[in-house]
Amino acid sequence: MHQPISTLFCDVGGVMLTNGWDRAARRLACETFGLDGAEVDERHHLTFDAYEEGKLSLDAYLDRTVFYAPRAFSRQDFVAFMLARSEPLPGMRDYLRALKARHGIKIVAVNNEGRELNMHRIRAFGLGCFVDAFVSSCFVHCRKPDADIFRLALDIAQATPETSAYIDDRALFVEVAATLGIRGVVHVDAATTARALEALGGFAAYCAPQPQMG
Repeated sequence: MHQPISTLFCDVGGVMLTNGWDRAARRLACETFGLDGAEVDERHHLTFDAYEEGKLSLDAYLDRTVFYAPRAFSRQDFVAFMLARSEPLPGMRDYLRALKARHGIKIVAVNNEGRELNMHRIRAFGLGCFVDAFVSSCFVHCRKPDADIFRLALDIAQATPETSAYIDDRALFVEVAATLGIRGVVHVDAATTARALEALGGFAAYCAPQPQMG
């Protein structure tokens, strides 16, 4: 018999919000700003892990991937384009707010993201209003799929694996969390995730909440 869930770990990109700076966003940036997509992608893959782990600033990341050569556009315009790729995904923020209000659980974000993008997304979409802690790769200097980020999350939340669950749209990361005994849900949409959590933790059945502004 499973113990009730008292701490819910949750990814941000692909669950609550769109991905902040993924392949599709980079492709669109290259088309918009007239960049060589293959060259930007190669430089990105050689650099991005260090940015996500908090070892590079956004400026340093852009110096290596975009502004290593003179450009006809400004850094400010490019950063504004990056930030504008973030949008909320339907239902999950409202569902998590309602779940927290109804059951009093802890909600802890566990995500791979660079500091500037992470801070923008937390503030712009009001994540701090219902997320109790952010175990972001840029803050803790390790990233998924390293199991250490989940160990840190358990310590920070003062939670046990037996009373925790983890939501991510990537099955591999759910599988890594499971090696520590954390039950997991591979996210597809809010209603599907809610039904899976209901089965795991005895939460009330999903009822689509009224959308909130912000």
